[in-house]
Amino acid sequence: MTGFSIFFVGLLVLTVITRLWLSFRQTNYVSAHRDRVPDPFSTSISLADHQKAADYTCARALPARIGIALDSLVLLAWTLGGGLAFLDITLSGSISNDLLAGAAVLISLFLISALVNLPISIWSTFGVEQRFGFNRTTVRTFVSDLLKGMMLLLLFGVPLALAALWFMRNSGSLWWLYLWIMWSVFTLFITWAWPAFIAPMFNKFEPLQDENLRQKIEALLNRCGFRSQGIFVMDGSKRSAHGNAYFTGLGNNKRIVFFDTLVETLSPDEIEAVLAHELGHFRLRHVRKRLVLGFIASFLILALLGWLAGQSWFYSGLGIDQPSNHTTLALFILVLPVFMYFLTPIGSWYSRRHEFEADIYATQHAQRDDMVGALVSLYRENASTLTPDPLHSAFYDSHPPAITRISHLQQVTET
Repeated sequence: MTGFSIFFVGLLVLTVITRLWLSFRQTNYVSAHRDRVPDPFSTSISLADHQKAADYTCARALPARIGIALDSLVLLAWTLGGGLAFLDITLSGSISNDLLAGAAVLISLFLISALVNLPISIWSTFGVEQRFGFNRTTVRTFVSDLLKGMMLLLLFGVPLALAALWFMRNSGSLWWLYLWIMWSVFTLFITWAWPAFIAPMFNKFEPLQDENLRQKIEALLNRCGFRSQGIFVMDGSKRSAHGNAYFTGLGNNKRIVFFDTLVETLSPDEIEAVLAHELGHFRLRHVRKRLVLGFIASFLILALLGWLAGQSWFYSGLGIDQPSNHTTLALFILVLPVFMYFLTPIGSWYSRRHEFEADIYATQHAQRDDMVGALVSLYRENASTLTPDPLHSAFYDSHPPAITRISHLQQVTET
């Protein structure tokens, strides 16, 4: 093993230990607070619902832990175990065109990795989610989603892989810059195209039928100066009992989407408050800021890849004796999550900051009590734990813990 191999394995082991340690902290903390509803929720959430959320959190942890171990073993198999080198030799030997062979290696890598993780997905969906009454996905729908996902991978992945490999072969030392431009354009295209062309492949989107609720929402949109291509209800209940709402799209292709489960759970005033929160993300330019940060991050990452592509120790340290453009991309995609893992808390903190800001915006255009009521209902119906481990939450959670979030709402509106 080379020095870089030892460093990579050491960092991978440290990452696995940290992930498992945080997972056990979470389940231990949630279990320790299982028998008592936190005071701010004692009148709105029953002990039975609180205990269900605790049990659900702990049940989800087991497949997640096995997934952590499995991912690590698969990563070692692809790299130091020689899996990627074997796949490269096998496909390159049977496909004469180097671009097609490279694309085949990259797409096969994604497909094989997805199939390896399929049992964990099945367990989570038809085991954990089913046991707690959330799963509504049929086997037919599950298989259909899987096939559609693979179709999209081929539809978009093959052209992207071919274009990336072409740039690497024909664009000199700045190939990574052209690759970044292509990726940025593709990101904008997908963000724009998703609501109208891709999401309908998986779900039905119907215009909101409730006239009173529609009028209330349209009045809120007018107050906030927001225009969209429509207010839609998505058949989220086709797959899960969980509820949600979101904005999607860019430019004139923006849509407001409510899960049908959310419409059935919340009152019209609470739905208005949830929408005001989502509008806050738009009016405060959170979506735009995240896109810009994503572009900056991808620029730096691809610049790093451009440098690593010329370093022999990068390949030899990860099990590749005969480097190529496609193995460069494959190795980088495989190992990047390991080197980025300890930056996770920064992204989580930034996301929670945006959630606090959107909550404040919501109280300026809807009633605070309706926002609090909606949050309580969503925590209860989604079985989200009210007592997460503080360190686990700070590391991972994109949304503030329930108590912190509601306390912040109350403090802001009282001052």
